[in-house]
Amino acid sequence: MGRYGGGNYPNSPATSPPGLLSGIPSSREAILNHASRRPLRPFAYVVAAVAAIGGFLFGYDTGVISGALLFVKQEFQMSYVQQEIAVSSVLAGAVLGAALGGRLADLFGRRLMMILTAVIFLTFAFLTSLAQNAVQFMAMRFVVGLAIGVEALISPMYIAEVAPASIRGSLVTLDQLAITVGVAASYLVDYLVSPNWRSMFALAAIPALVLAVGMVLLPESPRWLVVRGRLRKALAALHRIDGKKVAQEELEQIEESIKEEKFSWREFLGTRWRKPLLLGVGLACFQQLTGINTVIYYSPTIFSLSGYGQAAAIGAAAVVGAINILSTIIAFLLVDRWGRRPLLLTGISGMVTSLLLLGVYLGYLHLGGSLLVLLLLFYVFSFAIGLGPVFWLFISEIYPSRLRGTGMSFCNVANWATNLLVSLTFLSLVQRLGMGNTMFIYAGMGVAALLFVYYLVPETKGKTLEEIEQMF
Repeated sequence: MGRYGGGNYPNSPATSPPGLLSGIPSSREAILNHASRRPLRPFAYVVAAVAAIGGFLFGYDTGVISGALLFVKQEFQMSYVQQEIAVSSVLAGAVLGAALGGRLADLFGRRLMMILTAVIFLTFAFLTSLAQNAVQFMAMRFVVGLAIGVEALISPMYIAEVAPASIRGSLVTLDQLAITVGVAASYLVDYLVSPNWRSMFALAAIPALVLAVGMVLLPESPRWLVVRGRLRKALAALHRIDGKKVAQEELEQIEESIKEEKFSWREFLGTRWRKPLLLGVGLACFQQLTGINTVIYYSPTIFSLSGYGQAAAIGAAAVVGAINILSTIIAFLLVDRWGRRPLLLTGISGMVTSLLLLGVYLGYLHLGGSLLVLLLLFYVFSFAIGLGPVFWLFISEIYPSRLRGTGMSFCNVANWATNLLVSLTFLSLVQRLGMGNTMFIYAGMGVAALLFVYYLVPETKGKTLEEIEQMF
């Protein structure tokens, strides 16, 4: 393997033309202090908002199956195992997409890959809606999963690399907010167009088109351009993002931090970056092992098993989606004020509490009704202020530029693989152990996650990406 994710870059910044990067401050501390004080430009918000449409598609295409499954399983006569495979086919694709995403982002750039994933979303939204049997349906969903896996990696990476340090947490969290909006939108669409499940999938083409057009109009990540040696394009991108007054200094800061950096598998897997790798992969797994996507993918099924009719089950799931949005907005407002650790600890504690109560309620009282909805809402609220947004933000921060693509790929693969495991086993666990005991298993995973965060996860609030690199 070569430099920076495996590619050799002959036009490295170290060999760039003299003069373009002249005037580099002698003090690295001065550069980092400048980065934390750089003026906020509205265009940074525009960039984050457009990139976050990818998060919306992520949420919509993963959430839409929850209501559609009630009708797809009837049309294609699916067993419980086939239903699990139908839900999980998109996750299997996402595992592969996440594995390839970092490498592709490093080779071809964040912007181009987001445009390509938007085209895949658009094309296969229509093809999924045209499926004539279960095999075709699963195949189309697998390809959509590829796009989801790539997008889930690149969108927060792109936002983190263009955002000022002082609001990076909020802007990256915007991607998670868009995911929750996408999930809620899929629930609403499921409710409005049911039982027409084909329209549920086809409507994803609209935001996909918006993302493709929007990304064509946005600049490439300046950090990626500097790594590729395209310094004039990097400076032009920074003009649009930061304004001409600070663009040159910002370019110098980026060049200073990565001009001598080379990707090395030995370094990535070595002692120095072992802890960031452990932290990222650990949070990736715990985000899924605590059971969130059993609610995202199966909430109508959970409500249906608890005595709700189809329409009522989809309607109750839509309420879950709305709470997911509101909770993520709270995280968006607090992540750069409270910090990452407080939100993680608070959120996971709430998840454990709600899962224990759900286990008792579903396993021993065997009741449905409004209390079931309230407990699920509290669980989703707790996830959406903690593990939901903070995980994606944290993994976009803790790796240096030369390792970020590969590091985030590792975390995304772990996240999607664990997601796949949970989704493939949920209905089978419910059938064998009961709903209550299944919730207790997820609660146990929550306790382990709480200990993991308390003892190992550091605070990164308010630090530049370069300062976070120095922490490790």
